[in-house]
Amino acid sequence: MEKNSGKTDVASGTKCGIAGRASAFFKKNTVMCIAAALAIVTAFLVPPDKTYLGYFDLRTLTCLFLTLAVICALKDIRFFGIVAQRIVVTTGNLRLLALALVYITFIGSMLIANDMALITFLPLGYFALSVTKNEEKMAYIFILQNISANLGGMLTPFGNPQNLYLYSHFAIPTGEFMRIMFPPFLLAIAMLTGMCFLLPRTELVIRDDSGQKLNKKRTALYLLLFAFSLLIVFRLIPYWLGLLIIPAVLLFADRKAFGEVDWGLLATFALFFVFSGNMARITEVQDFVGGLLTRSPLLVSICSCQVISNVPSAILLSRFTDNYRELLLGVNIGGTGTLISSLASLITFSHYRTLRPGHTKEYLVLFTLLNLLFLLVMGAAAWFFFR
Repeated sequence: MEKNSGKTDVASGTKCGIAGRASAFFKKNTVMCIAAALAIVTAFLVPPDKTYLGYFDLRTLTCLFLTLAVICALKDIRFFGIVAQRIVVTTGNLRLLALALVYITFIGSMLIANDMALITFLPLGYFALSVTKNEEKMAYIFILQNISANLGGMLTPFGNPQNLYLYSHFAIPTGEFMRIMFPPFLLAIAMLTGMCFLLPRTELVIRDDSGQKLNKKRTALYLLLFAFSLLIVFRLIPYWLGLLIIPAVLLFADRKAFGEVDWGLLATFALFFVFSGNMARITEVQDFVGGLLTRSPLLVSICSCQVISNVPSAILLSRFTDNYRELLLGVNIGGTGTLISSLASLITFSHYRTLRPGHTKEYLVLFTLLNLLFLLVMGAAAWFFFR
């Protein structure tokens, strides 16, 4: 009996271990797992065939990979952390600190994409608030950083993943893209600045004790590669040329960067290409979604983001409408709202839950209130003025 009991305990422990790892994997890759499930389900409705090969936007996937790889290389030399920390130490009070953190994240999302901006700058916010004993403001400032990451990236084609896809899919001229997104971009800046000014001007003392310096040669090399990747995004250089040059350089300069690339994000894109491609071939879906989009691509895309997030909404809805102006506005503004409206929001929540484990309820309440405020104001402005 004892032997059997021991075997049972081992088997039970093994099952619990597998279940625990599966649960951890799902929490870390929630959107990718959902994308995989949707792709598999729709594959039963539309059996795999040669048409599947046409689902994938190789240019978008390549641009995303190259940009992420270079960003990871810059992160390895602590470029963003060192530069941002030196900016933050110049602040003298809580209000200016919040403005610095929000603006750094806002600008960062324009250059390195919203999720990477949060991964880079949320720890900086935690450091600044913890050393100045202002942890009770962490939820408010983290949420503002999250909103600034989602909305700051709207101005550039590479600022948000959904922007990169729509910019490539519709071959939108760069000037027109920025003209479409500039008015809501300005509104976002004004609202975020106003929210920061609600904080008191409590005096702070933050010292830069890191003693770390930038590696000038590697910094110059990686910034050059980053500029090269932007030229590819702007369609000034063929993407296949970048796929040959950038990985070759990083292979010698920082091969570790390849392991740090968000492969889950790339896989998520590929899986959603399969899902959206299959959905577009189902007659009933064509009629239903197409009918909704003829009424208002803006409202449909905003609402879709609240349920299935902004990246899959952009990929799916682009199959049914050519109105990229309203679609762009919708999937960017729609990144605010519910916790699942943007992958970046899940990243912020995960960070906060780890750093402040006993305060998740208050975070979710405040997150919902602030995000709904931004969603309603910016959605109304887009409806009446920006379309």
